[in-house]
Amino acid sequence: MSIVVALRQQNRITMAADTLAVFGEGMAIDESNARAVKILPIGDAILGGTGWAVYDDILDHFLTNAQPPRLHNRRDIYAFFLEFWKALRETYSLVNEQAATKETPFGDLDATFLLASPGGLFKISSDMGVTEFHQYHAIGSGSEYAIGALHALTADASKSSDDIVRAACQAAIDVDTFCGGSIDVHTVECTVT
Repeated sequence: MSIVVALRQQNRITMAADTLAVFGEGMAIDESNARAVKILPIGDAILGGTGWAVYDDILDHFLTNAQPPRLHNRRDIYAFFLEFWKALRETYSLVNEQAATKETPFGDLDATFLLASPGGLFKISSDMGVTEFHQYHAIGSGSEYAIGALHALTADASKSSDDIVRAACQAAIDVDTFCGGSIDVHTVECTVT
């Protein structure tokens, strides 16, 4: 359970995430004992993830001997996640073949990702659909609260992007019991206007 938020202002995308580690049926671990890092650098991009924490380990292993992928547009991102999906099925036998519901013909990653790169801000849904966002977005269990905070806070031109993403993350932490810990913040320079 997590909250990851991102905001694009001018030529900069700022991403923030909580650090709460939750196991099993909602057993949260105090940050002094375990701290979850939910934003990973991938080349010149950053990737925030929600869902099963094992994806951090799988992604790290998958990328160990590979050149960092170029993740600057929907096509590049989709191609990367197709390769990742293939590797999940062929290399990581611990992955269960399943879909979110029996009504969908698509597989399910059981995770959602938010990616910031020089090409923009993108969400990768659990069915691997890639959506570009021009201003802001949030994923995770507290995303509704964070999106509301992002909407309200972006109206104040005096606030920095760091302050806004921290406040949006904090809103989710304050209201959603599955968000917590401290807040990590990372930035990416965006070259696409």
